[in-house]
Amino acid sequence: MEILVAVIALAGALLAAVATGALIRRLRDEPEGWLIAWTVAAGALCLSLAAIGVGHVLGFGPVTFRLYQVTGSLLAPLWLAVGLIQLLSDKVPPRFLAWLFGIALTVVSVAILTFDPLRSTDLGKTLPSGSAMWGLIPDKLLIGVHAIDVLVLLACVVVAGLKWRGGDEYDTDNLHAVLVIAPSSIALVGAMRFSVPPLFTTALLAVGAAAIWYTVLRPLAPYEDDEDDLETPHDDVERRPGRRVAPEPMPVPVPAAEPPPVAPPRRSPGLGDLVAEYRAGDQQVDYAARMGAAPESGPATGYIMNGSPPPRMDTSPRMDAQPPRPDYAMPGTGVAYPGAELFSPSQPQQAGGRPSPSIYGLLTVFTIMDGAGDAFDRLAEATVEAVRRGEPDTLVYACHAVKSAPLQRIVYELYRDEVAYRDHQRQPHVERFLSERQAMVLATNVIELNVNAAKVVPLPTVMF
Repeated sequence: MEILVAVIALAGALLAAVATGALIRRLRDEPEGWLIAWTVAAGALCLSLAAIGVGHVLGFGPVTFRLYQVTGSLLAPLWLAVGLIQLLSDKVPPRFLAWLFGIALTVVSVAILTFDPLRSTDLGKTLPSGSAMWGLIPDKLLIGVHAIDVLVLLACVVVAGLKWRGGDEYDTDNLHAVLVIAPSSIALVGAMRFSVPPLFTTALLAVGAAAIWYTVLRPLAPYEDDEDDLETPHDDVERRPGRRVAPEPMPVPVPAAEPPPVAPPRRSPGLGDLVAEYRAGDQQVDYAARMGAAPESGPATGYIMNGSPPPRMDTSPRMDAQPPRPDYAMPGTGVAYPGAELFSPSQPQQAGGRPSPSIYGLLTVFTIMDGAGDAFDRLAEATVEAVRRGEPDTLVYACHAVKSAPLQRIVYELYRDEVAYRDHQRQPHVERFLSERQAMVLATNVIELNVNAAKVVPLPTVMF
């Protein structure tokens, strides 16, 4: 029996070590609080299983017993619970208190369990019971830690269920993670707290490591929100079960089909008119001709990530010019940039210069509240700059003003693929944009795009 327990323990330790290494590699790109906490828990499970395997082969001693108890009985369930708090909390104070409590309890408990004398040093090759070996203070300390762990884990199950009832796919994924981590953690606490066969305890430790592996490293579910739900934070708006509520977009007036007897001076149409025509089904529109000249005033900020600075616009005639080709007009800018068709050099291209079918695009029309235009533009400027610096897979991210509709703003986005879009959604500057814009936006309308043909060149910039 000792050999079987040792084999299971060493196999579980190998699994936990591989999972810990994978989590550490992921931490380099995604330093999330829950990921840090579960990395600590996976490392603790690896050490605990290794101590069990060595003890059943060579015999337990004070060092292997303390290592098995400190990592498996204290650190693993504690930091699994802290990780669930980090995963489910939308506010900073609960996450900060969880970090503070977890670190303080870890330091104090590890010191006590390391230096408090054991009741016996003759342990043998069978997994010893913690309650039979610890003195009064360590035993009561572990009872208190285990009680706190169980209460936190049960509370996290309740919170995740409540969020899931009125949430979206993110809340569904979080509930899935909680339903995997919480039961395995509670079972682990029970195995450490009560006298159970060593084979069962070892198996539960290995199951805990496998639960972390599955929860963190499994492929994420595709988040395909409804058009009205994209980029709307679900914790800051009015909700009802099963969907997020967003205000209906205000209709944009469309010019009358029948011209008046005396034609008035035609104003320069804005992108709001184009969106209204698109939604009404009139898609046979020459957008480049309709947009006319570039707006003379109003914020129009954005960037195109193509790895090179904006070139000078050369308006001189060329002798070797080819026959004119259709240009791609950036929505809301009123400018069709001439030149060869291209995308970002890092953008995958198909044969013939067609853009990749995996490109994911969005066109979002915001109707802002009266008087909030300047604040919205400043927030958009900061968000665009953060995207430019830190999101290489975001191909186009531009915020436009609409000349004919001062209370409208257009955000045009192109991503390498939907994975890049989901990475964009998780960025801190995007979360800040989603949160702070709520007080400024009256209505939001989102149109998903498929890019069939495109020409993108660097935008000209103003030199100061």
